[in-house]
Amino acid sequence: MELAWGEDGLIPAIVQDRLTGQVRMLAYVSRESLARTLESGRATFWSRSRGELWEKGATSGNGLAVVAVHADCDADALLFSTDPAGPTCHTGSPSCFFRRVGADGALEDAPRDATAFLEDLERELVARKHATAGSSYTRSLYDGGAPMIGGKIREEADELARAIAGESDERVAAEAADVVYHVLVGIASRGLGLRDVTAVLAARAGVSGHAEKAGRGST
Repeated sequence: MELAWGEDGLIPAIVQDRLTGQVRMLAYVSRESLARTLESGRATFWSRSRGELWEKGATSGNGLAVVAVHADCDADALLFSTDPAGPTCHTGSPSCFFRRVGADGALEDAPRDATAFLEDLERELVARKHATAGSSYTRSLYDGGAPMIGGKIREEADELARAIAGESDERVAAEAADVVYHVLVGIASRGLGLRDVTAVLAARAGVSGHAEKAGRGST
């Protein structure tokens, strides 16, 4: 099966952050720009307005390292799985998709760009660092520091283990949600993000668990 190029010789390409799932942008590729992308590993598109090739980030530094390219079922659209360097939108937003379409069809700037739920939750937890402790449980965890956060993670992990051993599926899901929430607070307290953790998991993909642990023990 061949790619179904449009009459203008182009195919739309959706750009996605491979670790968070966030859709970053949409652009068009020609045969030449796709070949350059696959050869260089850097997202290269065709500018319909300027009539020329352009590599994302060549001038701004906010490039897109392409890890994989997939075609849809009709082969008339592409998906670039990428590791973005910095914001992708020329406005400085991580994603170009930051305008919400209202019920009347009008556009309005949303408080945050569109993203997957866990990343949106993470942003909210980071924002809670500046909330008033009396009105925010999350802020009280930050104020309690590593001892309080670590204690809650151990407590919630124990409750999850007991739920897995003998409670309902609903309880398992609820306790797992508590663990994920407190872990997100914990890594945020250290200035880390979900993407940092996901990157470690991605690096371990395809590696034997025994071999990976042995490698950690030798460093």
